[in-house]
Amino acid sequence: MTLVTLTGENLEQEHICCAIADKKTAPGVALKKEWLKNRFQDGLIFRKADVRGKVFIEYLPAENAWCPIVAEGYMFINCFWVAGRYQKQGYGTELLHSCLHDSAGKKGIVIVSSAKKKPYLSDKAYLLKKGFEVADTAQPYFELLVKRLKDDAVMPKFKETVKTPSITYRRGLTVLYTDQCPFVDYHVHNELDIIGQEFNIPIQRIKLESKEQAQQSPAVFTTYSAFYNGDFLTHEILTKTKFGKLWEKMKNI
Repeated sequence: MTLVTLTGENLEQEHICCAIADKKTAPGVALKKEWLKNRFQDGLIFRKADVRGKVFIEYLPAENAWCPIVAEGYMFINCFWVAGRYQKQGYGTELLHSCLHDSAGKKGIVIVSSAKKKPYLSDKAYLLKKGFEVADTAQPYFELLVKRLKDDAVMPKFKETVKTPSITYRRGLTVLYTDQCPFVDYHVHNELDIIGQEFNIPIQRIKLESKEQAQQSPAVFTTYSAFYNGDFLTHEILTKTKFGKLWEKMKNI
């Protein structure tokens, strides 16, 4: 298979896999590309299969990760996605192998996953088969997985900021987010307004603008994390329908 690595030279001409033909996400795609362009200088690699679909891996040195972890000397996989129609064809193995190749000399590779399979997070079962193990956990379901390349390496861990996932922000729905995902911009600036009106709750948006802010975040998943009345609600991008289901559960607690 042919793999394509994005660079400052080909970034504008290449698609970034996630949102190829969705006009609503066009502004988000532009923001994601700008975010990538600024991260290349931090050692970020975005590599994809030469197909028109979601088959890619994105990683960078853990010291520069937009994630609240302690993992000096490791490589951090920011996103790793092989869409359903492309699974079981060797794409995931090839992409992961390319990350391993670029991690030569590192202590290992880390990635955020979950105890049970969840959207936007890489599949734990698959990663365990590839030699990863659980290094640390954070409530309510996050797990930090590691593939150690040096047996004597200190295990990576989550920062204390996420051990109790709550915030002191005001009443209502608060969303922390970044430009790491092309789907986020539309939902943050449209769906959240709809949710606020529909459920008559205050909405607060907090954009993390730097790795320093992200590394001190109370949310493991800095791409998008929602808190309700200060308590962690979900890392999944909210729509009115999705929030409605969570709203019903909260009312019955």
